[in-house]
Amino acid sequence: MLDPSACNSNRPDSQRVIASQTPGAIIVEAVDLKDLVFFARDLDLASPNALEDIAQFAQRMMTNVGAADLVKRVSSLTRGTARKEPSDVERVALAFVGAPSHRLVADLLVEIGKDGGVRTHRPAVLRTCIKALQLCDGSDEVSFYDTAIQMREQNRLIGRPMPKRAVGSTLLLKGLEADVAVVLNASVLDARNLYVAITRGSRALTICSPTSILNPR
Repeated sequence: MLDPSACNSNRPDSQRVIASQTPGAIIVEAVDLKDLVFFARDLDLASPNALEDIAQFAQRMMTNVGAADLVKRVSSLTRGTARKEPSDVERVALAFVGAPSHRLVADLLVEIGKDGGVRTHRPAVLRTCIKALQLCDGSDEVSFYDTAIQMREQNRLIGRPMPKRAVGSTLLLKGLEADVAVVLNASVLDARNLYVAITRGSRALTICSPTSILNPR
């Protein structure tokens, strides 16, 4: 069970924990999409660790993704020591290992998202990443990094719709409104952030705090 007192919604790592453990929850992303930019900058298709990097990125975007297990299975399948036939995800991963391409990275992320029990809780980042991979595939003129930056800038103009169940910092949720707002670990918020947080819910508000009286800074 999620412990509200251990969560700080202003920290990205806590946001991921909250969203991954809350059915249907989606993270409201900052417009800079740092995780996508860093992934695009660092991904090297020729690296022996490329599959591991892709699997770990998928694990940050979706729930119930076993990055280490996928890498281990593909290694076993490649050596011919696996007893079970490859799954659909593993087939795409094997294809990538055999002939790495940005298109196959996109295909692998899509296939992982279709796997049973997997749920995407960071769709804005994942969707932009897949689109950038598809656009740069086969191009010698535009890199994955350049395409990711271009896609990020386009997304800045689209705006941020409020998901049915949104998780985010007070800064990211400012200006957005939901029927119900839940403020986690309210005792650590200063007066400005607490005010923003408690005014996000139009019909109901739940405040989680280890103390019954809040004394914001």
